[in-house]
Order: sequence, then C-alpha cells, then structure tokens
Amino acid sequence: MSTQTPDGPGDFEWTDLDRRAVDTARLLAADAVQQVGNGHPGTAMSLAPAAYTIFQKVMRHDPADPEWTGRDRFVLSPGHTSLTLYTQLFLAGYELGLDDLKAFRTHGSKTPGHPEYGHTAGVETTTGPLGQGAANAVGMAMAARYERGLFDPDAPEGTSPFDHTVWAIVSDGDLEEGVSAEASSLAGHQKLGNLVFLYDDNHISIEGDTATAFSEDVLKRYEAYGWHTQRVEPAENGDIDVHALYAALRAAQAETERPSLVAMRTIIAWPAPNAQNTEASHGSALGAAEIAATKRVLGFDPEKTFEVTEEVLAHTRRALDRGAEAHAAWDRRIAAWREADPERAAEFDRVSRGELPVGWAQKLPVFEAGQSIATRAASGKVLQALGPVIPELWGGSADLAGSNNTTIDKASSFLPKGNPLPEADPYGRTIHFGIREFSMAAAMNGIALHGNTRVYGGTFLVFSDYMRNAVRMSALMQLPVTYVWTHDSIGLGEDGPTHQPVEHLAALRAIPGLNVVRPADANETAVAWAEILRRHTTNPAPHGLALTRQGVPTYEPNEDAARGGYVLFEAEGGRPQVVLIATGSEVRLAVEARERLQEAGVPTRVVSMPSVEWFEEQPREYRERVLPPSVKARVAVEAGVGLTWYRFVGDAGRIVSLEHFGASADATTLFAEFGFTAENVVAAAKESLAAARG
Repeated sequence: MSTQTPDGPGDFEWTDLDRRAVDTARLLAADAVQQVGNGHPGTAMSLAPAAYTIFQKVMRHDPADPEWTGRDRFVLSPGHTSLTLYTQLFLAGYELGLDDLKAFRTHGSKTPGHPEYGHTAGVETTTGPLGQGAANAVGMAMAARYERGLFDPDAPEGTSPFDHTVWAIVSDGDLEEGVSAEASSLAGHQKLGNLVFLYDDNHISIEGDTATAFSEDVLKRYEAYGWHTQRVEPAENGDIDVHALYAALRAAQAETERPSLVAMRTIIAWPAPNAQNTEASHGSALGAAEIAATKRVLGFDPEKTFEVTEEVLAHTRRALDRGAEAHAAWDRRIAAWREADPERAAEFDRVSRGELPVGWAQKLPVFEAGQSIATRAASGKVLQALGPVIPELWGGSADLAGSNNTTIDKASSFLPKGNPLPEADPYGRTIHFGIREFSMAAAMNGIALHGNTRVYGGTFLVFSDYMRNAVRMSALMQLPVTYVWTHDSIGLGEDGPTHQPVEHLAALRAIPGLNVVRPADANETAVAWAEILRRHTTNPAPHGLALTRQGVPTYEPNEDAARGGYVLFEAEGGRPQVVLIATGSEVRLAVEARERLQEAGVPTRVVSMPSVEWFEEQPREYRERVLPPSVKARVAVEAGVGLTWYRFVGDAGRIVSLEHFGASADATTLFAEFGFTAENVVAAAKESLAAARG
C-alpha cells in the first residue's frame, strides 16, 4: 500500500468544546425541523460527530473560498439529511447564517429540503434521489485524476497541488440503489485511491429496520469491488467513537491504490430519549417535548431554540484560519509548479477560464456535400479532429464505443496502473464506463462538477431511459455534460422494437434545461459539436446529441444550424405556400418531398430544426423569419412520437410521426412500412394546404 501525508492537523484532539459543538449541531437540526414542521432530523443528529470530524478535523477546505481549486470535495449522498451539511457549513464559517437554518425548507432560503448546487455556498452537488451522490463522487475522483494528468502527471504521489480527496457520506438507501453499485464497481476497477465513502450504517429506513429489505455484508461486497474497507464500532454509550472514526478516515486517505469504504454503526436520532433508533425520527419532527428532553440530556436549556454560544462559534470558526493556512500552503505549491512548468500553467489558466484553444474551430472537419455518412460517424470524426487540440475534452461510452464512435484516442484508455491492456494509462483520454448507463450519466455529472475538463459519454438513444434521472439532474444543475445518443430511430433496423427509440426524443425534450440536438447530416453534426463546446462556459447546459446509425445525405454547411432551426432549402417561384420541418434522418424526406411539390407548382420551404431548444432561444424576429406566421400550411416530420411538433405546425398543420413501437426489419423496409416516405410527406403537405385554405 502506498501512502501520502495528508494536509491538515496532525495529532487528533477532541475537547469539551468539540463535543459541545457537535451537540449544538444535533440540536440545530432538531430545532430547524421542528420549526418548519417537516424534514429529517434523526440522521442529522446521529451523523453530527462524523460530519464535524470531516469538516473540522480531516477535510482540506477554505470556508472563505468555497470554489478553491485545491480543496477536497464533500458529497452528502443522502440529501434528505441536508441539515447534516447545513449545520457544518454554518459552524465552519461558510456564507450560511443562523437565520438561514431557521428558514430551513422555506421558499427562497439557502437551506432547501435537499442541498442544491449553485444555490448554497459549499454545496458541491445536488444529489437528489438516493444513490446518485455516490456516483457523483466517483466522477469527481475520476476528474481529479484526469486533471492531474493534464497539468502535473509526473509529480510523485501526494506532492502535486492537484492531489486532493473526495469525501462522501453514503447511507443504506444509497447502497441499495443500483446506480451506486454500478459506480462503486467502476471505482474499484479504476482504483480511485482519492475516494473515501463513509457509510452510515444506522439500520433504519422509512419502513423500519433495514432487515426488511437489506441483509448483505456490505464490506464484503465492497472488498469484491476492489475497495479498502474498515468498520468503526460505536462508543460504549452508542454514539460515534470519534477517535476511532478519525483514525479510520486518515487510514482511508492514506490508501492511494484503492477507494475506501468506512462503515460506521450509528443510532438514528441519538441521544433523543424516546425517538432514537426509530423510523419515525427519520422523516418527522421529534416534537417539542422530545426535543426538550434531548436538550436536558445534552445539558442545554430546554427553553431555548437554535442555541449557539459565542464560545462554540469561535471554536468552530477556527476552520476559517485553518482554511486560510491550507490555502496559503497550496498557493505556495502552485506557485512553485507554475515556475517549474510555465507551459502547463498557461494551459491550466486557459482551461480554468473555460476558454477554448486558439484556432480550435479551424480543426473542425467540413464534409463534402452529396456524400452519404451516418451522423454518428461524423461525430466520431469531429471528436478525433478536436482531441489533439482540446486536451481537456475526454469521454467514452457504456461499452458501445464502436457503435457510438466515441473513441477520441484508440491508443489511450483511462485505466489505472496495473491494468493489463496495452493502451491503459491512468491519465488516458478514452473512458470505458462499462455497461453502466445510469452511473455513467451520474459520474459525468460529478466530472462536470469537479471542473477543469469537458466530458461526454455515449450509448444508444433507447438506453437514455436507464440514464434519465441523472440526465434530469444534469439539467437541474445546468451542467455542461454531453450525451452522445446514437441509433436514434427505427432506422437502426433489425434489433427490433426493444432497441428502437420512439418516445425518447419527445420525453427528453420535456426535461427543462436539456438541449436535445438531432442533426440532419454530417455538417450539422460538426456545427452542433462546435456550438456545444462554445456554450460550455457562456451558456452551460447539458446536451443530448441524437445521431443516426444509417447513412444520410450531406448538405452544404450552414452555421445557422447553431440557431436550432434554419431554412435549409428555400421555396422557389414565390413566397412559400407550405413549410416542411424535419430533424435528423427525416430531413432527407422533406428535401425529396419539396422537390416533388416544387415540380407540382407549390413553392415549398424546408426547415431543418436540429434543436428545438436552441431555436426557441432565438429572437422572435428570427423565429418568425424561419417559420412565417402567415404560412399556415406546415408539416413536421420525425421518426418518433409527434408530441414535440403540435406547437410548431398549428391547427392546419400535419405531423408525420410514429405513434407506436417499431419492428424488426431493415431500415428501408421500416421507413416505408411506417409511412416515412417522400410520397407520404407530400400527401401530408397537400392535406395541410387544403386545411389552411379552409
């Protein structure tokens, strides 16, 4: 086992003031829930010693600068126990006051029911549903290693300013969720020695004792994943043994060749005389009488609420001094690194600012009009062209790289030392997420949250169902992650209806803040990637690229594709009488239909709309120029359910869509069988023209 010397205090010291501060945190949690009338007091009470030990004794952080690059990261995966985090942020001196704790779970407060990234200083992620916080932490640990590889790959272990630890508290509920199992398996395989999970083994869930549904040996499971494991037994009074916990956390931090799990038996709601060890204390206020009794047990005045003495606050706010010292020490290390490696330092500054390298856009491929190429293949060519000039761009696939075309560098795989594959490199460009779609998305969120890299990940569009809640969290946090979803329609063919996405485009477009981009051809694909990269810093949001398996015609490049919708082919012989709107592989059908309508004397405009979301961002004047309100005859064409398109076609419009599951056959047969033909689009246009004329 290799070791490193962690930053922070040396010998562990636990004073009466430390104990009093922990008890203050317990009672602040109880009072906050009692005041608002709802919440989760029990776990926050029992976890107070552990969270305090992390924030006050172990973790490297600076409350005065919550976004300091050199900080450790902390993830509270069971977000329902948000007061576990809020009380420590308050005590340590972050921008969170006592009035914020009093405003717990009220509208507009800094203390919402679950911690929210970007809303409260010191909150590293919106963990939301159980399990995803664990996967976020795995992603952060991966990003930390890749960041080190970008900027300081040759430094001995533990000596780089880019070395830090990712700490996460996880619960029984987290470890029951499948996403945490996926992520933990990947973390063990990747040997993420910068990752520490503290497992709150309190034996309580909403339905009672965890014996109702959970009986496995968690430590043995994690040993099988390749983790370093320890167990901390409680003190004689049933509370957390902080001395044993501190030793275990330091041992975990010193283990740099494996991720670590520290299991810690706790008693929920300790030391409430009647509520402790009950499922009721998990999600309900304790009640005034029980809180008063608990205060008596702890030596507090039962008549006072939100009691924080000046002595306790002065003691805990020393975290500001320790943070400043750690920050100053890191500043000295980073200054020495800058002097020794000015070229990498300049690159670090560029990446930190979110800027792209000079001349990157000139490396984008331009595809010859007329050739047939699948948009997934075009996407792969874009990635391979940009990879050499944008080193912070990295990613991979959930075991579908050959189909998703997501391999940015075949000779460089993000794999730990000791992996037998010849392309294995701890700092490699290509991530192999394995067949773990949900945790891939949640880990990508963690990678984006960590900062200083740009991540993408691929799978088939139909499997976005597996990923959906993590995609939703990407959108909620407005994280610049890129999902590469290929095989985007019945055009994937013989794999049949289980693998043919039908409702997925409409369902993904229903997620607020997610930009779905379905390019028509290779050149739109290149424009889409360029726009996604530009938006990374200026307009951060998650993007989902929906790409074809089958070849589609290539048209002349048009930068207006970055506006989400544009006129691909204009009407000839007068103002347009009908507008055909299409996305992806169905743009070809709209183009063919336009030719036939033009031959019949019907001036027809084709609008390619790769991204509804981008289009709706545009000024009204532009949108009405593309889709003139005076033109009532419209047809939308997309090989999926038509839910998206009603607002664009209006009452006289028609939609050529797929309102049922697909079938197993080749793409040509399926498109003809289900009405995705130029003839059918022409027929729909004629119907719309008749309806528009009244």
